[in-house]
Amino acid sequence: MPDSCQPPRTTIEAPITRAPAGACDCHIHIIGPFERYPLSEQRAYTPQLASLGQYEHLQAVLGTTRVAIVQASVYGTDNRCTLDALAHFGTASSRGVVVIDPSIADAELRRMHEAGVRGVRVNLVTAGGPPVDHLTGLAAKIAPLGWHTQLYVNGEQLPDLAPLLRGLPTDVVIDHMGQIPAALGLDHRAIGTLRALLDGGRTWVKLCGYRSSSAGYPFDDVDPLASLLVSTAPERCVWGTDWPHPSFKGTMPDDGELLDALMRWAPDIRSQQRVLVDNPAALYGFDR
Repeated sequence: MPDSCQPPRTTIEAPITRAPAGACDCHIHIIGPFERYPLSEQRAYTPQLASLGQYEHLQAVLGTTRVAIVQASVYGTDNRCTLDALAHFGTASSRGVVVIDPSIADAELRRMHEAGVRGVRVNLVTAGGPPVDHLTGLAAKIAPLGWHTQLYVNGEQLPDLAPLLRGLPTDVVIDHMGQIPAALGLDHRAIGTLRALLDGGRTWVKLCGYRSSSAGYPFDDVDPLASLLVSTAPERCVWGTDWPHPSFKGTMPDDGELLDALMRWAPDIRSQQRVLVDNPAALYGFDR
């Protein structure tokens, strides 16, 4: 039986500095209600409810007004929960990243595009995502729409995947800072590969770093890596909470503290504006 997840925190610390106007949380999941959106039998974990109302409370605490909703692996290619969440928030303030099969009809892709979808996620870490050999077919399918390929990967896979990623006809977004363990140090070849991909101009990275922590809560051992990524490609870094932090085994992150961490990694107002507002607008196609 799949492991059961911890529930989202019921209390969230207000960040020291609230997000600027137009800020986007670029990685969240909406999960449930389960009677309307049943979980996949092939799931790797069993999540708790993570509702629209719960997330709107988090937005109010952080000060974010835009959001990218990422299809959770527990739903496989059944994107109804994600698409309905997009309809709730509206295309002025939300975008979606879905999980699809390469055989999907072009008409369905266009319908998703009109709903606010701008990317496809390939999950190489947990069950429920497409296999790596679908990457090329998926990217070819979505390239005409201007979508990106979002990759959830363990960082040590990156060196072997890099040639394939460079050849894709889409931009590539790396989840969770590549999940490169902080204990590996900044000289590890996975970090060199990620920086080289960023230098190529068509790769983005999500500064959602707690899953890279080797020390655990409060996850500040990821500060050197996150700061390095911001300095490497300040124009292609975005930030996300990963709320409600599904399948995480350690002390649950406090999302206000996660925003405080970003302010350490991007310590000046200009870089905070880029990561939280300008870069998401460019990646997801929000109005400036």
